Amino acid sequence: MATKKQRQRQLARARYHRRLERLARQHQRNRRWTTSAIAAVVVIAIATGGFLLASSLSKTPKSSASAKSTASATATPTPTPTSSAIPAMVDGECVYIKAGTAARKVSLPPATPDTTATYVAKIKTNLGNIVIDLQGKNAPCTVNSFVSLADQKYFNNTHCDRITTSDAGYFILQCGDPTGTGKGGPGYEFGNENLPKAGKSGEFTYTPGTVAMANESGKADSNGSQFFLVYKNSPLPPDYTRFGTIVSGLNIIQKVAKAGTDNSDGPGDGHPKEKVQIESVTITKT
Repeated sequence: MATKKQRQRQLARARYHRRLERLARQHQRNRRWTTSAIAAVVVIAIATGGFLLASSLSKTPKSSASAKSTASATATPTPTPTSSAIPAMVDGECVYIKAGTAARKVSLPPATPDTTATYVAKIKTNLGNIVIDLQGKNAPCTVNSFVSLADQKYFNNTHCDRITTSDAGYFILQCGDPTGTGKGGPGYEFGNENLPKAGKSGEFTYTPGTVAMANESGKADSNGSQFFLVYKNSPLPPDYTRFGTIVSGLNIIQKVAKAGTDNSDGPGDGHPKEKVQIESVTITKT
């Protein structure tokens, strides 16, 4: 049984985390208000005939609420600034906000990441092992979440539900959803980290071997459990948290890409014709 002092500490910690969540939600509300204000100005400008604005079609490895598939490329505005609306970390602690229904029941990751540790993830698949160096120093809360999910066997016996090829214009294998639909997540979200800077085109080239988070609800800072593995240079909006580098097994993904996709989400975008089953994810910490 916990002592009175221990209970007081538990209550104080609970109050602290509620404060972190309130702060994160306030950031989100402020961002939405700013976006609405900008939109209002644009509408006024168009009404006066002063300006003609055009949106661009950007390629986005993310989930959406569409009935067809939640990981399809969609028409979005020009890439937004890479500053995060929801901070991934506040006062040295990660902010994980409960959101949606968990595809598999898991506990929230620990609030305090071990930023001094080095992590290596071995993804055992039906086609062989993919080994990833995790970038805990650059993306501590993302790695902290990935390690927690792996330790809780969240990824075990799941399959990668999406591959994109040349017709899509970018080259990724997307995994991390136990439902296999592109809609599933762990029941919580967290903010972006380690975002790249856009080039003159408004995009950034994610290089082969990059491991990054997918946006699970089709908006920024909706990181959960879904991630993508880049197997060829891929120009994308700079909106996806980079948290690892493939050190072996890239050839497995390239082989899957050669087998192609069923194009269920459009030309060059859909389910892999060659199934990729994740049997387990093992973390080595040093």
